[in-house]
Amino acid sequence: MSLPSKKRKFDRTTQDKLYFESYSDVTIHEEMLADKVRTNSYRLGILRNYKSIRGKVVLDVGAGTGVLSVFCVQAGAKRVYAVEASSIAEQAKKIVKLNKMEDAITVVHGTVETIELPESVDVIVSEWMGYALMHESMLHSVLFARDKWLKSGGLILPSQAELYIAPINEAVAEDRLNFWYTVKEQYDVDMTCMFDFARKCIMNNEIVVNSVSVEDVLSHPAKFAELDLYKATTEQVKRVSGAFSFECFGSSSVNAFCLWFSVTFQGEDKPLVLSTSPFKQETHWKQSILYLDEPVDVVQDTKIVGEITLSPSEKSPRHICAHLDCTIGEQKMKSKTFKLGESYSDE
Repeated sequence: MSLPSKKRKFDRTTQDKLYFESYSDVTIHEEMLADKVRTNSYRLGILRNYKSIRGKVVLDVGAGTGVLSVFCVQAGAKRVYAVEASSIAEQAKKIVKLNKMEDAITVVHGTVETIELPESVDVIVSEWMGYALMHESMLHSVLFARDKWLKSGGLILPSQAELYIAPINEAVAEDRLNFWYTVKEQYDVDMTCMFDFARKCIMNNEIVVNSVSVEDVLSHPAKFAELDLYKATTEQVKRVSGAFSFECFGSSSVNAFCLWFSVTFQGEDKPLVLSTSPFKQETHWKQSILYLDEPVDVVQDTKIVGEITLSPSEKSPRHICAHLDCTIGEQKMKSKTFKLGESYSDE
């Protein structure tokens, strides 16, 4: 049996290096390209804006394999600067050459904050979103690129993001907890005393990324934040918060809240929305689940109110924390802070 490794705390430079190295492996790019909702939304979002892209200069922030850059050339871009910090940039160069677009696409290996371009750009495109929108996102890099390289009146794709929250009865947790009541029936050993311990282990302070079933959502969702990438500042997006209010659909128990996001590509005729909602087709982002310490029973029209804040972890600015304050029915307000992605930080 292997012993658990001690968690280490790294400085910002090392954290950035680890982040970029994670994009050097094929797995993450395979996952993103296999996500047809994500990739086709970007393809259509770019092609529908061909009038604004044709004959123009484009900056692709965090280009990865360069697929968005290729879409931009297909939409008529004169020149694309595909900026990628990880070593996958070398593969992007091969992909560009294979598609005979090396005259139109220049792959730049480096961070957008440190590279230099020979000209300003007419369009910025980027797939910058992380889990719960803000986890490990490159939004700050997109805003930096906007302020330094985008011409006045230029186009950003996507240009708007929205964050949503809803109360849920998360069935996976329920099933795992109820398991301890089935052990005696199966093996004639009573383990019901494990229930409280299991609940503490499962309903902890980690943000869990998983798919949420529509049937588990207990009210209409609430939009608690909206970002306009033409106007947002780096300082403003460090801390994203908002209030929410729900009325429950019927009798159930709330054991968690789930978060998701959407981004919007403006268009000539109508906007295109890429949504990670549980009510839409699943994406690789799935949903982000925040477990309460214990479930709370609700009935039809039970009111739930509160506020949620997403902010960077003190240990790693690329990772997020979520602080939740909520009041369910007549209960006192409950507060809980959650974290995501601190696997190499000290506790």
